[in-house]
Amino acid sequence: MESFTEAWKLICEYCKSRITEVAFTTWISRIEPVDLDFTTGVAVLRVPNEFHRQTLTRCYTDLLTDAIAQVFGPGIELNFIIPEETPAQHDIPEPPTEDYEFTFDTFIVGPSNKFAHAASMAVSTKPATLYNPLFIYGNSGLGKTHLLYAICNEITRSFPSMNIIYTKGDEFTNEMIEAIRHGTTAQFRQRYRKADILLVDDIQFIAGKDSTQEEFFHTFNSLYEAKKQIVLTSDRPAKDIATLEERLLTRFEWGLTADIQPPDFETRIAIIKRKAELLGIAMPDNVCEYIANRVKNNIRQLEGTVKKMKAFYLLNGDPLNINTAQAAISDIINNSQPAPYTVEKIIEEVARTFGATSADIRSAKRSANISNARQVAMYIAREITQMPMEAIGKEFGGRDHSTVVYATQQVEIKLAKDSKMKSTVEDIIKNIRDR
Repeated sequence: MESFTEAWKLICEYCKSRITEVAFTTWISRIEPVDLDFTTGVAVLRVPNEFHRQTLTRCYTDLLTDAIAQVFGPGIELNFIIPEETPAQHDIPEPPTEDYEFTFDTFIVGPSNKFAHAASMAVSTKPATLYNPLFIYGNSGLGKTHLLYAICNEITRSFPSMNIIYTKGDEFTNEMIEAIRHGTTAQFRQRYRKADILLVDDIQFIAGKDSTQEEFFHTFNSLYEAKKQIVLTSDRPAKDIATLEERLLTRFEWGLTADIQPPDFETRIAIIKRKAELLGIAMPDNVCEYIANRVKNNIRQLEGTVKKMKAFYLLNGDPLNINTAQAAISDIINNSQPAPYTVEKIIEEVARTFGATSADIRSAKRSANISNARQVAMYIAREITQMPMEAIGKEFGGRDHSTVVYATQQVEIKLAKDSKMKSTVEDIIKNIRDR
């Protein structure tokens, strides 16, 4: 492998296929690969803070160890460091300020995305003048995040003095929770409301969270009235986000809405060739066509196939032919098949929605919010998995059958009386089934 950074992309793909997207985005995507020393057998990974390190150590060590073993073989130990720590034996360069892959030049335009691309270009040329807000929606893996980064990069070049903030819907929530906890809400508000450009990826994740929606409502108003540019992405149209407040829905539709659809055959060919070029490999035409005919609905899978083929070439010397493409596609498609609806994934999604953690839901904590989240998680686990009550109880810290029965009954009563609760539960179930 040419570098640990190159290999890290494959390691992330492995992790992404085995946990929910929310868990991956929150915990794995924020890891920075620093160094891999084969002499000592230690992989050094930088993480944002001590809490992040503790969570990874407690919950995700096995997953990351397995992922690294898939690429480099077994026997690699993990060493998580935080920003204020710098191992003496490593000279750690500053991360690049711009990701060369995420620019308008590297975004392949086709009939399925040309409107969203044109709108993004317009916003980056004349911020807060033409389309504000710009709301881009489409399924995962079609290029929404690429466009957000391209807007960032273009505005940085053209308007270097502008204050640009990029965040994700769940990160906005987590930051707000931390600000409340540490008494720094004034700084939190100032940070976002002084932005010239605010870009929020996966805005759907603020839905169902009253405090987060309240805060974002005021942030949105402040920026909009100050004529600052807002760009949002979602996996669905704003009107289809079930637990999104009406006042936010209205504002999200004030500007321009643009969708992205899966790429057609010609666009898929162009994406494959461009990715191969960026990775420094020459992909034969017949191999490009073979891949494009079999991977149709997800740009990440197209790019992942090319990355996997390069890995095969670098690690094993495999030629870039149809046999190698077949192996790469088989691996990626198998890894991307929807995983069974596990109780763990259900608990993670419920915890995210209620601003709690999986550990909270499994714990003995009895606060109103945690108890409510626990009952909802038990109800959804029963609805989706159809597991026996006793088995569900074991997944929730060894609780007995009667506790699960009571929890599901309580949720059923609430759903019959509370339309907001019903919408929240329906949205959680949709998120779980869509992943």
